[in-house]
Formats: sequence, C-alpha cells, structure tokens
Amino acid sequence: MTKDAVLILSGGMDSVTMLHEYAAEIALAITFDYGANQGPQEIRCARLNCERLGVEHIVVPLSFMKQYFTSSLLSGADAIPEGRYDEENMKSTVVPFRNGIMLSVACGIAESRGLKRVMIANHAGDHAIYPDCRASFVEAMNRSMQEGTWERISLCAPYTNITKTEIARYGKALGVDYRLTWSCYKGLARHCGKCGTCQERREALRDAGIDDPTEYEED
Repeated sequence: MTKDAVLILSGGMDSVTMLHEYAAEIALAITFDYGANQGPQEIRCARLNCERLGVEHIVVPLSFMKQYFTSSLLSGADAIPEGRYDEENMKSTVVPFRNGIMLSVACGIAESRGLKRVMIANHAGDHAIYPDCRASFVEAMNRSMQEGTWERISLCAPYTNITKTEIARYGKALGVDYRLTWSCYKGLARHCGKCGTCQERREALRDAGIDDPTEYEED
C-alpha cells in the first residue's frame, strides 16, 4: 500500500488510534505546538507512538496562536473548566479556527512532499462544541484544499461521524496502548480526572470495555 498521507497527530486517543489504524498509509505525522497547556505531554505521546510504528514525525511551531488567540486552552490549568464534556461547559476551550490553520499548513507540507492526502481525527462528540470538527467544515475544507493545490490534495476524516467510544473499540482491536495518549486540557504532570476531556476519556474507555490505564491526580 502506498504511503501518501499526512496525519495531524495530537497525541490524544483519537489521532493515536488513527495512526495505528492507518499506519500503512501514513508517510508523515505532524504535531502542532501552538502553546496549549497540554502541549508538552501531547508531543511526547505523539513521538512515542510514531517511534513504535516507524512513522516519521515532526513538530511544527505555531506560537503566534498563543500570542494572539483567546482560549482557556492557552491560558493555564486554572482556566480549564471541570465537569461534563458538553457545549456549555467546554466552549471556552475553543481555539478559533485551529483545525483550519493546522489543515492549511499540513496541506502545504503534503504538496511540498508529493503526498496526496491529509488526515484528521475529529469525531462526532466534537460537533456541538467545535465548529471546525463538523462534517460541513470537513467538506468545505476538502474542497478548498483541492481547489488550492496543483495536486488536488484531499482531506480524509474517517472518524467524523463516529463516537469516541467507537474509536476506543477500534483501538482495543488494534492493541493501542492508551497509556501513551494524552487527553487532559490542564497540562499537569498527570491527568486531572475532573475536566471535560478527562471525563470523556474515562467514559470512552469504560464503554469500550478497556481497563483505564490512565494515572489521574486524584488516584
């Protein structure tokens, strides 16, 4: 199988699962360092999974986002809300047009390297909270990428309409080690266990029948 894809790899459960599922097609994984609270942990997890699978991995800096954008994700651990992963609670974590910016950069790198596709691991649980994770955005961005490149680079988002639990089930079947993934938005030494992404992580692993290997601050 031809390796013709670039994957945006955050180091979280979803993109790491996609890395494992599509490793035979991925020529390059990109992690973006945009100043998020959890950035160092995400980069570490992304790098470890790429090393295990023999996939080239690069970190691309987007420091201007922390300088000019407003989001609790860029404002330290205390700014991250605790509780359920839902629209009202998690709205402050939106980084404006984050996926649009990352996809644009990944698209340019893909064309520069002679690759044909960019992959992203958005999923159905993100739709209510993040506009740039919705199917309508993916379709529009795919058209823009194709129209804006000589090689008509395409956007592939195979998890768009499935849940995080379904993704975790894929990972279970693939033998993904979820200890080597990061979800917490606070960026502490261990997962806080209280923020929306920690709650979502717990539920997905539980519902997928996976013993949660995560070390939480409260444990």
